[in-house]
Amino acid sequence: MSSLVTAPEVVDSKNDTSSRLLIDRDDLPSFAETDVSSVGDESTLSSDSLEILVEEPSPSLYRPTKRPRRPPLSWEFEGYTIWVELEEFDSDLTDVISDLSSEFGVQAIPQSHMTAIYGMKHLSADEAVRRLRDFCASGGWPAFRRPVGVVQDVAVAGNPGQVCSIAWAQLTLASGPEHEKAMDRLYEAFYGSGSEEGSARHRPWTPHNSVVYDNPEETVLTLQGTLECIARYPTLLSSERRVKALSLWSTEGRMEQWKCLDRVCLF
Repeated sequence: MSSLVTAPEVVDSKNDTSSRLLIDRDDLPSFAETDVSSVGDESTLSSDSLEILVEEPSPSLYRPTKRPRRPPLSWEFEGYTIWVELEEFDSDLTDVISDLSSEFGVQAIPQSHMTAIYGMKHLSADEAVRRLRDFCASGGWPAFRRPVGVVQDVAVAGNPGQVCSIAWAQLTLASGPEHEKAMDRLYEAFYGSGSEEGSARHRPWTPHNSVVYDNPEETVLTLQGTLECIARYPTLLSSERRVKALSLWSTEGRMEQWKCLDRVCLF
C-alpha cells in the first residue's frame, strides 16, 4: 500500500480551480477519472424483500451555527434524479454534512448521496418509481472501497461534466467494472436498451459523495475547514461501504424544494 499524503495541495477554489487531498499517491485520483476497482458483487433481490421508505427533507436545511448564515443555494436544478445512498457507520455521513452546514453557515444537503442519473424529464413520477423498483428487484449495487480523495471546488455550468454552478466539497470514490455494469443496467432501465443517453454517459462513472454545497460567488467553503470536519469521523476515509439504498428524487427547483419520491433499501 502506498503512503498517505499528509500535505494536501491547496489551490484557491474561488479562482475555479480545485483544492484536493489525495488519499493514495499511487492512485492519483482526479475529479475527472480514477482507476481503483470495486469490491463486492451484485446481489439479486426479490420484490418481496425490498423495503420502500420515503422521507421529506426538513423545510429548513440550515443547522445551528455561529457563522453568518449564507444565502440559500440559488441554482435552479431540474428533473428526476437517481441517487446511490451508501451505508453509514454511526451516522458518519449524515453527521459530517450537518457539521459542515454549521461550520460554514450554509444549507445542509438533505440526504447523503452519490448521483447516478440527473435531471430526467421523459418519465412521469409514477413511471420513474415503477422503474426504480423493477431495477432494484433485478439486482443490487456493488460495494465501494474507501474514498480515494477529498475535493473542494467550484463548478460552472457548461464546463465538461458540470451541469450546475455551485461550490461544493466531496469524498471522491472509484468506479470499477462492476459499477460500470450497474450504471449500464440503470440507464437501460430508465432510458431503454441502446439509448442515446446510455451511450453518451460519462465513462468511467466518477462517483463522489458530496458533503457540502454553497453558492459559487464569494464562497466560504475551504478545504481546511472541510478536512477538519471530516477528521472528526475517521470511518469516512477508512471504510469500505455497501450501497444501502437507491432513491428517486424530484430535483426540480432549488435545493430546499427537492423531494424524495421513493427509496428502496437494498439490505
